[in-house]
Amino acid sequence: MTDATVYVVGVGPGDPELMTLKAAKVIAQSPTIAYFCRHDRMGHARRIADAHIVEGTRELRFAYPFTIERQVNDPSYHPDMSSFYDDCATRIEAEIQLGRDVAILCEGDPFLYGSAMYLFDRLKAGIPCEVIPGITGMSGCWTEAALPMTHGDDVLCVLPATMPEDDLAHWLEKADAAVVMKLGRNLPKLEAALKRAGRMQDAVYVERGTQDDARVMPLADMSEPAPYFSLALLPGRRGIR
Repeated sequence: MTDATVYVVGVGPGDPELMTLKAAKVIAQSPTIAYFCRHDRMGHARRIADAHIVEGTRELRFAYPFTIERQVNDPSYHPDMSSFYDDCATRIEAEIQLGRDVAILCEGDPFLYGSAMYLFDRLKAGIPCEVIPGITGMSGCWTEAALPMTHGDDVLCVLPATMPEDDLAHWLEKADAAVVMKLGRNLPKLEAALKRAGRMQDAVYVERGTQDDARVMPLADMSEPAPYFSLALLPGRRGIR
């Protein structure tokens, strides 16, 4: 029997100084860290946490089997990703059995579109798990844009751009304020949905919010492919002014 713990650690939106004190402490004290990445990159969460990872820390690098190469509606997408998460959970369980605490790093907050929550789902029944919340990516982006989002009784809607265009247009028309995540190759679809909803003029594009290379512009001015760490903001203002 082991007393080791899995820590699911939100490292914030990108600026390392926006990581919480608790997150920094847990990362520094954990003998093993784990993080997700593309096969050819370090991993964004790993880069954010770098200053707090001490020499000799064991690292579990979880390289996604695919990222943009496969669409979510591909029949193989969910079974293959599920197998990947199963394998990641097994590797973490092996560390726990050896008595090593494991800190799983996650951009933003772990429970908001975070890959780490799929490991939490698999591990929580048999292993002590503690979640360290983080500043969300959307919060970092609307701060970067100096864009107040919700006022009075405004309803905020968070949408993945991977949704069908009809659904995007419906929710964009219905919501007072909206955050649209997971842009990437879905940007043209989002633009079409915004035009259908009559809200293109409201949309602000933010890329890599809180990071040194952040960009902010009207979404209508965005004429190039959007990277993964980008989103669209539509502020609301109903009632109090």
